[in-house]
Amino acid sequence: MKTFTNFGKAALVATLLGSVALPAFAETPPNMLVIANRIDDIKTFDPAESFEFAGADVSRNVYEKLVNFDPLDLDAGYAPQLAASWDVSEDGKTITFTMADGHVFASGNPVTAKDAEFSLRRAVLLNKTPSFILTQFGFTADNVEDTIKATDDKTLVITLDKQYALSFVLNCLTATIGGIVDSETVMANETDGDMGNAWLRTNTAGSGPYKVLDWKPNESVMMDLNPNYGGDEPAMKRVIVQHIQESATQRLQLERGDIDIARNLSPEDVAGLEGNADVKVVDELRGRLMYWSANQKVEALTDPKVLEAMKYAVDYKGMADSFLKGQYTVQQAFLPLTFLGALEDKPFAFDIEKAKSLMAESGYPDGFDLKISVREAQERIDIAQSLQNTWGQIGINVELIVGTGAQTLDRYRAREHDIYVGAWGPDYPDPNTNAGTFAYNPDNSDEAGATGLLAWRNAWGIPEMSEETLAAVVENDTEKRKEMYLALQKEFQQVSPFGVMFQQIEQNAMASSVENFVAGGATTAVSYWVITK
Repeated sequence: MKTFTNFGKAALVATLLGSVALPAFAETPPNMLVIANRIDDIKTFDPAESFEFAGADVSRNVYEKLVNFDPLDLDAGYAPQLAASWDVSEDGKTITFTMADGHVFASGNPVTAKDAEFSLRRAVLLNKTPSFILTQFGFTADNVEDTIKATDDKTLVITLDKQYALSFVLNCLTATIGGIVDSETVMANETDGDMGNAWLRTNTAGSGPYKVLDWKPNESVMMDLNPNYGGDEPAMKRVIVQHIQESATQRLQLERGDIDIARNLSPEDVAGLEGNADVKVVDELRGRLMYWSANQKVEALTDPKVLEAMKYAVDYKGMADSFLKGQYTVQQAFLPLTFLGALEDKPFAFDIEKAKSLMAESGYPDGFDLKISVREAQERIDIAQSLQNTWGQIGINVELIVGTGAQTLDRYRAREHDIYVGAWGPDYPDPNTNAGTFAYNPDNSDEAGATGLLAWRNAWGIPEMSEETLAAVVENDTEKRKEMYLALQKEFQQVSPFGVMFQQIEQNAMASSVENFVAGGATTAVSYWVITK
């Protein structure tokens, strides 16, 4: 039996549990899941605003959507959830959803088409970071009353600006922004016309398996069962996610039995668990990409020779074979492997002499100074330090600016960085989820405020590539569409101010008794409600 050897830790978990006290020297209760994860990027629980990794994990377990993924069969793609079925008009522009029975919000209110209408309209009207996922279909603040409409409690009709592949539309509705909120509860908590946004940042109003009971920023999130959940009752009645930054601490707590799952172990700590029969490691190829990007407001970073030199002065293999070993594979295109049209070509290899030659040909043969903005997470800092070293060899003097996830994202979204080192994960399982952020920027002005678009965040104006991206999203021939994305990525690799480096292989370590842990594959977020132990 695993035992507690730290009374302070036991007291902390007991405090989080409220009235459910843990006995000393015991495993976590059989109906409770305790997870260690980095959750300092959580800014809000509002599905119309949430756009961070840890926030998406919470949302997946709190909110249901019109269509969603079965965590035990992700390869099957989207399936009905709040919508029992849907019909498409002959011109392909109107989709009529018929709502399923038996779905109830945590408040006790039944889920209706009116709630779906409210939620989708609200996401467009609030116009927060992820709103582009919906507005790309032509929804605007001026037309949502006509284009997103519940004709009765069972029927929702959405009208698109033109015909798109149905799979593209439905895949977008599986994104976090597709979460359906309890309109009555949310509007009861409205202040100053914010449609409940301030309240939903720290509270939840969904029909999913869980509801948020408590959130302490940068410390923990605690979820309890939604007493009115319409599906099978989850085995885990309470889920606690603790913010633990250090891999070594996560590993120690897992081995002691303080936690059930450790989600941020380094390759060294994963290797250190070998031979421990009480724990296991589950590998899962995720859609998350690790990349660097160069703000085009910085003059030196607009020089094509400089950007090319920087791409050759990255030790891809060295990083993948050392501190990222087993957890990232080299990938240099903006679509993750497993996606339609994912490009496997890797045109850049670590070549300092070539990089030096390119710098000599550039407008900055003597180099220059720049700053890398990076989140306080060990593997990201390690990557940034590697770049600092190798770019330094070609005359680019780098200073690291390290901050919390929220601080770093705020700087990035304000276009105040020089170089950003970070991760990007797909919002839905369609190639446009990344093409529409990396290679699309219809308005490069500061006033556009298109913070959900990575091209905009880096001030990269690309009208022609934006048109290519739009053309790909309306192509109904799957093979032609695939070829369009391959061509788009090849062009992007050569001319963009982005250096895509790696795709994540997530290694989650857990107690050997834990079953059905699914991190979400390349398509979605973690699912707690199917876990047993």
